[in-house]
Amino acid sequence: MSAVCRDGRVSAMECGEKSAMRCTSGSGEGSLDRLLPSVNTGLAPRKRTTSQCKSEPPLLRTSKRTIYTAGRPPWYNEHGTQSKDAFVIGLCGGSASGKTTVARKIIEALDVPWVVLLSMDSFYKVLTAEQQLLAAKNDYNFDHPDAFDFCLLAHTLRKLKQGKSVKIPVYDFTKHGRHKEWKTVYGASVIIFEGIMAFADKELLKLLDMKIFVDTDSDIRLVRRLRRDITERGRDIEGVIKQYNKFVKPAFEQYIEPTMRLADIVVPRGGGNMVAIDLIVQHVHSQLEERELSVRAALASAHQAQPLPQTLSVLESTPQVRGMHTIIRNKETSRDEFIFYSKRLMRLLIERALSFLPSQVHFVQTPQGEDYEGRTFHGKRITGVSILRAGETMEPALRAVCKDVRIGKILIQTNQDTGEPELHYLRLPKDIGEDHVILMDCTVSTGAAAMMAIRVLLDHDVQEEKILLVSLLMAEMGVHSVAYAFPQVKIMTTAVDKKVNDLFHIIPGIGNFGDRYFGTDAPPDWSDEEMDEPSC
Repeated sequence: MSAVCRDGRVSAMECGEKSAMRCTSGSGEGSLDRLLPSVNTGLAPRKRTTSQCKSEPPLLRTSKRTIYTAGRPPWYNEHGTQSKDAFVIGLCGGSASGKTTVARKIIEALDVPWVVLLSMDSFYKVLTAEQQLLAAKNDYNFDHPDAFDFCLLAHTLRKLKQGKSVKIPVYDFTKHGRHKEWKTVYGASVIIFEGIMAFADKELLKLLDMKIFVDTDSDIRLVRRLRRDITERGRDIEGVIKQYNKFVKPAFEQYIEPTMRLADIVVPRGGGNMVAIDLIVQHVHSQLEERELSVRAALASAHQAQPLPQTLSVLESTPQVRGMHTIIRNKETSRDEFIFYSKRLMRLLIERALSFLPSQVHFVQTPQGEDYEGRTFHGKRITGVSILRAGETMEPALRAVCKDVRIGKILIQTNQDTGEPELHYLRLPKDIGEDHVILMDCTVSTGAAAMMAIRVLLDHDVQEEKILLVSLLMAEMGVHSVAYAFPQVKIMTTAVDKKVNDLFHIIPGIGNFGDRYFGTDAPPDWSDEEMDEPSC
């Protein structure tokens, strides 16, 4: 039998699947001070899904195109905080054992947009000048625990698990040092953490929900390492073999192989073992499904029969405003008229929104030499941030009334099957944390996209009370979601509709604002996941 559990249970063999993996439980006496016993986890069945392939930085690859993603956790409770931490998978194994390949295949089979792949290779310590010289001669031991910055690594993984954004160093193996620029990664529903010393620190082990050891024959690992270091890292064959015999092989036997007993699952043969990978994916899916159901129930109960929040301000429904809504809501309205009257509403909305910004008394002297008691904006700057694609149409109105206003952009896509947001692109002005931010989106239905955008702004140190969400049309559900999650965010709109249908469209609504404004229609062979804007 090739699929064995140490406590006598049978794993994959019971399903008629052979040569899958070995499950382990029990701790045993550890020879290293840093090691902790494992926590056994069960595996639950799931429905198979289509594949998407992802990598670090997170990618969502579809049959049509490739788009960058940096997802936020999809589950928030009525207070705006995460109801669950991210699910963290730890992948350990010897150098060139196939850890990254296993990680990528797990990501592909998971088929969810909120996955972050965190590599331990990014957390090598900065070398001193003397260590740099040793590294150039292949005389520095990169396979020793002391070579890694475990303090920074644990801090980073802990923040990611909590759904917070982190900055990750970028390591250059050709120069044995970190780049000056670090990359920003956002929290996810699933985090896959891989590295040769993934199980060699107590604090890291506490953060892992599932521990997987990739077990590959030493000869295969040596061949892979030779190929990788020569072709990708510019090393010569003599140097690679010298480093392997002097550091890599002894380190595996002393520090890495003993941690195999801490693993919940041992995967023989690495990335080629698809049966083991599928069983791992089943368990992760069961965890995600469990979390999603609990959050949906909490949000549904929180929004029942609640009065509209005091943070909401609706533009006065004058005959003029009502008349413009009549035109843009009419399905027979031409595109030119839709654009014209939408722009008029946007201008009125932005003008009204500016009155919510803080101001102070300011005296000026008129040309007649008289004093006038006026008002001026009381703050450092005003920055507009549009949620693409539809929110971008509000930028001209903001620029028309705010001279030299800075503009940022966030691309968020709402999945119509789940109603959950996916963050694909982010460009924010420098030092936005000091600004008052006007967040623009033309329609807000469930509030999922707006909530994600606000969380991103908070991650960039924007104060919650300095965020003003403006939208032409909102559904009551979206208003409640945003207001309960972020009670200090001011909300401004021209109208609030009562319902959201099963497709997360506002009822009676405007229709798909982006398609009507830009004159585009989604091709019939596109899936909902490939739309370029939030569902309206």
